Amino acid sequence: MKRIEVLSPRLANQIAAGEVVERPANVVKELVENSLDAGANRIEIDVEQGGVKLIRIRDNGFGIEKDDLPLSLSRHATSKIKDLDDLESVQSLGFRGEALASIASVSRLVLSSHEQESDEAWQVQAEGRDMATEVKPCAHPVGTTIEMRDLFFNTPARRKFLRTEKTEFNHLEEVVKRMALSRYDVSFQLRHNQKVIHSLRPCTSEFDQEKRVASLLSAQFMKEAVRIEMEGAGLKLWGWVGLPTFSRSQADMQYFFVNGRIVRDKLVAHAIRQAYQDVLYHGRHSAFVLYLELDPSLVDVNVHPTKHEVRFRDGRLVHDFLFRSLHKALGEVRPETPQPQTLHAQPQVSGIAAGEFAGQNHMPLQQPPQTQSWQGSYQGNTAQPGQVREQMQSYGQLHSDGNSMVPSSTPMSTMSVSQNTEDQVVPPLGYAIAQLHGIYILSQNEQGMVIVDMHAAHERITYERLKTAYDEQGIPSQPLLVPETIHVSQQQADVAEQHEDELAKLGFQLERLGPESIVIRQMPILLRSANSEALVVKVLEDYRQHGNSRHMTEFRNEVLSSMACHGSVRANRQLTIAEMNGLLRDMEITERSGQCNHGRPTWTQLSMNELDKLFLRGR
Repeated sequence: MKRIEVLSPRLANQIAAGEVVERPANVVKELVENSLDAGANRIEIDVEQGGVKLIRIRDNGFGIEKDDLPLSLSRHATSKIKDLDDLESVQSLGFRGEALASIASVSRLVLSSHEQESDEAWQVQAEGRDMATEVKPCAHPVGTTIEMRDLFFNTPARRKFLRTEKTEFNHLEEVVKRMALSRYDVSFQLRHNQKVIHSLRPCTSEFDQEKRVASLLSAQFMKEAVRIEMEGAGLKLWGWVGLPTFSRSQADMQYFFVNGRIVRDKLVAHAIRQAYQDVLYHGRHSAFVLYLELDPSLVDVNVHPTKHEVRFRDGRLVHDFLFRSLHKALGEVRPETPQPQTLHAQPQVSGIAAGEFAGQNHMPLQQPPQTQSWQGSYQGNTAQPGQVREQMQSYGQLHSDGNSMVPSSTPMSTMSVSQNTEDQVVPPLGYAIAQLHGIYILSQNEQGMVIVDMHAAHERITYERLKTAYDEQGIPSQPLLVPETIHVSQQQADVAEQHEDELAKLGFQLERLGPESIVIRQMPILLRSANSEALVVKVLEDYRQHGNSRHMTEFRNEVLSSMACHGSVRANRQLTIAEMNGLLRDMEITERSGQCNHGRPTWTQLSMNELDKLFLRGR
């Protein structure tokens, strides 16, 4: 057997480069993070041939002292942590002290810097091999420039794994987007082959922030996004979440930052997926730009070589905070907001701040004063949980007491917003004027024409009321004729024992028989048709990982959704004007009524301007 030897610095650096430097995009990430840590508020990035030939990054940060320049290219040398206490509450983006050494070991690197307190600028070079660096004077303004050429020139095997110039640049541009989204106070400029790709100025207002997000992602995202800002339990969440109508075929527009650091965390992804669970179409992905701020000592960023993953000290607290915040924000979005597909409003959710986009005023999603006249006259018709069954049998019965906004005897030809009087404001979804092919309701409001899919809308209303009734009445359970013994892992059996009371509230009565076996004595009545063993195992695994059961809730909601679908008004069912208006009023007070249970939209708005353009009026 060969003797143990200490690796040479060059080989050790190149091994580390295998973790830190996969492609040019990784180089840009590490170097821009260093610039941000150095206090720069202006960063210029020049690349050629997708970053393989050249990456040059200039900043106006604090600079590096002359004596520290050779050390900056040494392995595990950093100015950002001194002892263990610093490591346990890292506030800088970089802290490992291996990025520059790794990059220098696989490229030709020149580092020039001018420290703020110095009158001179200095430069140090490295060419991918173990050699003594030489510091020499140079001309340079305050700040630092790092120029990296010929990536992997001395490791041909690694270079073969690089993709085409376009692919590599796309990855690099994505890194710059993330950095620009993480620091709105910094200006960024990206040039590729001497062509300016992005030129972003510092943001001094929320309006500027929204402009930057729109330019980096898409203007359509900002039009269909809701701003959220919530605080609690030492956590702060703010940013923008896309409406379910702005869903994606892939998860390519999901940005989540923890204390300014972009992360891909399973716990975060799970919480966000749960929040969208009831409103997102199957197979679609949500879009969001979200920022979580918390005490640095409560999150461990030193769990992955590229620092993409983090570990929260109290994962359950963070998970529940994210889920509740987003679930409430999405639930508050309802037809009280004009035109969901061009939404500029921001929900006032437990202190959530409102904002503006494109200079247009926002409309709070809470009940505005001028809507109280029509809301007040309708509240008496709101179906209570106990009325759900009757409401499912005949929707019109709930609105046949003469209190509907528009009497059923009113001729369709006279149905108009002009009916509005001084003490009666037109509701957001307006008044029904006709039914199209027994499927769609045509309504007229102040903005123009509203088209509603009556089955999809009624399905969401019925579904939300069934959930409310189910929650208020609790989850009844029934004993099994023959108790079922199942085998589980020891951790799952521990969960069954520790969470016995919580599981009982969900309708389960479980008893531990041994280290890896439990007996099922009672199951929820609603889930009696489910595979009891598989369901219990999923519930226990959910509690073990997340502290609650997602599968049980999803299965329950699936059953309720099926009930709502079968109990809703069907296509070709002819509704009276009173019934149609009753449905519109219910949509305006029902959470998530913009989508049906399967995530499809329930209504859309065509403004008068859009109709005029369609028919070329005014030309």
